[in-house]
Formats: sequence, structure tokens, C-alpha cells
Amino acid sequence: MRMSAKAEYAVRAMVQLATADEGAVVKTDDLAKAQGIPPQFLVDILSDLRTDRLVRSYRGRDGGYELARPAADISIADVLRCIDGPLASVRDIGLGDLPYSGPTAALTDVWRALRASMRSVLEETSLAEVAAGSLPRHVGKLADDYRAQEENRGHSLS
Repeated sequence: MRMSAKAEYAVRAMVQLATADEGAVVKTDDLAKAQGIPPQFLVDILSDLRTDRLVRSYRGRDGGYELARPAADISIADVLRCIDGPLASVRDIGLGDLPYSGPTAALTDVWRALRASMRSVLEETSLAEVAAGSLPRHVGKLADDYRAQEENRGHSLS
């Protein structure tokens, strides 16, 4: 999976909004500064998030943005799909329609497993969990395992 800068910025902005007090509206400039996101780029991102009903906007001097639903009800997958479309696709073809045969036929199941793995992390991790630093147990374990692999690679290079 390759995540675009726009998608990564969107997730960061949404997690930042998840930390705002309930009912508080966050100004675009404050959100941009808090996360180091170019303000004009953030305006475009927030527009997409508003269109997908993930955020609400308010105009005027006291205007800004807030999450449209509780942070616990918005997954990382919701944000990524809003910005970049499907989580895992192969040439924008449905997995059942891929032209694989012979020795490559099993690749369809590899792509299915990849999609399922990504969903188990991204759909089951909410903005609230990220903002609180309390990730689902299986996500924390995957991250711990990955860190251990990185450390082992570092030691084997020395």
C-alpha cells in the first residue's frame, strides 16, 4: 500500500480534530499549524472530508471544523477511502475479474489476504484510539512485531 501525502495529511488532521473538546470548532489555520500541513492543501482535504460527511464546517468569524460523528465511530479506513478510494486495488479491477490463470491463479487470494489484513488494521482502528494512544490489541502487536523485526535487521547489518 502506498499512501498519498493527501491521505496521510487527512488522517493527521482528523486525529487532531478528535482531540478537540466536544462542541469545539477548530479553525483551518490552527489545524494546519498543529500538524504542519500546508494550509491551502488542508482546505482541499477538508472539502473532501466534508463532502463525505466526516467533518462539519461552520462559516464566519467563529467558524471552523469539527468531526461529523464521534471519533470512536470514524475509522482510519473511512478517512483513507474518502481521500484515495479503495484500500487495496489491483489496476482498479475487481479481484474476481483479474485475468490470472495457471501458476498465477493463486495471486487473487494473495490480494484478498492483503486486503483483509489491511482492513483488520484500518477499519478496526478509530480516530479516538489513535488520539488516545490506545490502539486495538492486534494492531499494537503487529506494530511491536514490526519494530522487533527492524531491530533484528539493524543488528544483523552491524
